[in-house]
Amino acid sequence: MLDVNKSFFDEKQVPSFGYELLREVLIPDLLGKDTPQLLYWAGKNLARKYPLDSIEMIVDFFSKAGWGQLTLDKDKKEELEFHLTGDLVSNRLSSKEPSTFQLESGFLAQQIEHQKGQLSEAYEQQKNRALKVIFTVKTDKKDIIKHI
Repeated sequence: MLDVNKSFFDEKQVPSFGYELLREVLIPDLLGKDTPQLLYWAGKNLARKYPLDSIEMIVDFFSKAGWGQLTLDKDKKEELEFHLTGDLVSNRLSSKEPSTFQLESGFLAQQIEHQKGQLSEAYEQQKNRALKVIFTVKTDKKDIIKHI
């Protein structure tokens, strides 16, 4: 498994064309119409492999992964609202081709579930004019998750 804290990864740059080629062309070709659902579960799986103990660590992970700049906008009792911005996000939202941010959504849902110990789900809302994605993560304080 990759060590996301290695400084080696901070020094390397991957062309965004290569990243987007995999993300927007190859993966949908392989997964077909189930791409959004499978990316959501893939995001949850990634989060299980890289459990993070704070919102700041999640923000840092998004940046290192090249997913964009994540900010926590609202923190309510059973709901968190995150905003995702950045050049790649803007490019994907301005494209004529439909895009999904379900990988990020699943990742956020699982990280918040890990941090709060409550069942969590995340929903993506694309704001094309504002060139950002809003993620709403809902938790259920009645549905406690026991970590093994």
